[in-house]
Amino acid sequence: MKYRYQSLPLKKTLSGYTLIPLLFSMLLISPYGFTKEMKEKSIQYSHILELSHPIKESIPLWPGDPEVSFKSVATMSKDGYYLRQFTIGEHSATHMNAPNSFVDNGQGIDSFPASSLVLPAIVINVKAAVKNNPDYIISMKDIQSWEKVNGQIPAETLVFFNTGWGDYWSTPEKFINQDKQGVLHFPGISGEVTGFLISQRQIGGLGIDTHGLDPSQSEIYQTNTLLATHHKIALECVANLDQMPVKGATIAIGLLRLNQGSGAPVSITAFIPE
Repeated sequence: MKYRYQSLPLKKTLSGYTLIPLLFSMLLISPYGFTKEMKEKSIQYSHILELSHPIKESIPLWPGDPEVSFKSVATMSKDGYYLRQFTIGEHSATHMNAPNSFVDNGQGIDSFPASSLVLPAIVINVKAAVKNNPDYIISMKDIQSWEKVNGQIPAETLVFFNTGWGDYWSTPEKFINQDKQGVLHFPGISGEVTGFLISQRQIGGLGIDTHGLDPSQSEIYQTNTLLATHHKIALECVANLDQMPVKGATIAIGLLRLNQGSGAPVSITAFIPE
């Protein structure tokens, strides 16, 4: 198999900017999906949106997860440069779950080829349903309503669910929403929906603005287990979904390739068309 590389600048087009393959050459070197020659791909966009929350010591944490901490180990005055050490759980901040976090002998976060981390994205808005029911479970009705207006969800798409929960990110107690009995309350995706999207729409993965893709009170984690079983992308604590278009965007996921990691904080960049 031969690959050809080009070193070209960004080209401005009427519809935005065309991203020349050099920028994503590292994302296109996998042989998955290609037969003989490298297929040239481009992304047209008018602006870029960040879909990851900044990592601070005060971010919301799943009960029992490690605290986020930063420690200075070198300073300009003493060492001539600045360096910190940080500690964070693999499932904290905006993050991606790995198959081995929900499936025995599953693969780690480092098993995802770079080519799988750039994909089209859609957003399904369920804020109205969640407003009066924090335990809302996303159902097939939500999928059918979206497809009635926008058409069938394309294959290899990352499906985001905007529940409005991201509005609570700066208030950790409300974001986690744990009652006096220790029960969590936030919306999530039903196993039926996840199974349908994987088998009938061949999606690339799912993302949500809450701290869990599964409904908060689930004890079997059906959505995460299905995604893990099929080696699909699973994103949680996603930011700025209100600023995403319903369809037409492309996302690029930058992850920490932790050896056999159960997950990792990620930086998600969205390329937004005109």
